Amino acid sequence: MKILAVGDLIGNAGIKELRKRLETIRQKEKIDFVIVNGENAAEGMGLTQKNFDDILVLNIDVITMGNHTWGKKDIFKFIDHPKLIRPANYPKGVVGKGYNIYTCQNKKIAVINLIGRVDINVLSENPFIRVKEIVDEIQNKVDMIFVDFHAEATAEKIAMGYFLDGKVTAVYGTHTHVQTADEKILPNGTGYITDIGMTGPKYSVIGMDIQASLKRFETTLPERYRIATGECILNGVIFEIDETNNQVKNIKRLNE
Repeated sequence: MKILAVGDLIGNAGIKELRKRLETIRQKEKIDFVIVNGENAAEGMGLTQKNFDDILVLNIDVITMGNHTWGKKDIFKFIDHPKLIRPANYPKGVVGKGYNIYTCQNKKIAVINLIGRVDINVLSENPFIRVKEIVDEIQNKVDMIFVDFHAEATAEKIAMGYFLDGKVTAVYGTHTHVQTADEKILPNGTGYITDIGMTGPKYSVIGMDIQASLKRFETTLPERYRIATGECILNGVIFEIDETNNQVKNIKRLNE
């Protein structure tokens, strides 16, 4: 079985690039299950009803979110959709689900979304404590567990990988929009990569227009970010699963 995780979709450009490339990747790599991070789909911040519909029509299995989950009020219309999950370590009582369980090829696959606390301006609960609670609750009910850890700090992501090593199938990072080259299988069998990158404009500052970004850095004035134009890339990772033990046997990065 092969699970594809696609890096943060950056605006409509990212959605279009996903639409353009996904079917070819599915057929070439024999993909069975697709997870996409959609928290930047609404031109960099949040997810609208149209964005959501445009992604779902591509037969995506799960859409994960992050620090921009509540960036667009539209999301409250569809936050309870079974294919949408938001960070599980938002405070208890917040609408939506932090994880869900799906069925693919007679396998039960749990997908958990978490948000980091280092250098992210979101008041969230401790992701380490929360994910342990979830894993303890579901580990005997599922065959595989995938964790999208939406976090800024490399150290926090690496720590999470080792914290969950042997307890989940794979841990992968999102949020920085820069794909890392550290994919590995950890000592106790969990697949890991610090960040899977982004899907959006190639010549950009993490998806944003270069000149607008430079102006902010040069002048410190609050120049409004806007999505860059031009050629796009698709970043992601494919986890190949050994179906006899439900562990990752190979990890392949996509940067195309």
